[in-house]
Amino acid sequence: MFDLSIPKILILLVLGLVIFGPEQLPKMAAQAGRALRDLRRLAENAKADLSESLGPEFRDFDLNDLNPRALVRKHLLDELPDEDSFQWEAGLKDDRPAGPARSATLLEADEVPPYDAEAT
Repeated sequence: MFDLSIPKILILLVLGLVIFGPEQLPKMAAQAGRALRDLRRLAENAKADLSESLGPEFRDFDLNDLNPRALVRKHLLDELPDEDSFQWEAGLKDDRPAGPARSATLLEADEVPPYDAEAT
């Protein structure tokens, strides 16, 4: 994210040493570390409170799923399952053997499905 390399970190340390002085730099680093630790604890508590208030239905809910990159990666870029192993719902897979009985119910590519005007 910040692309910090060793020379950049050294320059930041030298600038901090010049600006704050050798007496204040350790105190400033300790304060920054405490602030970061408190911020992480606050975020974890907020996450736990959110999970607790959502209830048991959302026990497996992951906040990372709301990240747009993760959403695209999960739903669009993952490999699709094989056609043979894919089932819309349990029990809906067409397990009938290939033959005249099965081909009679399947439509051809350019065939229009039957329409029942009284059913709608």
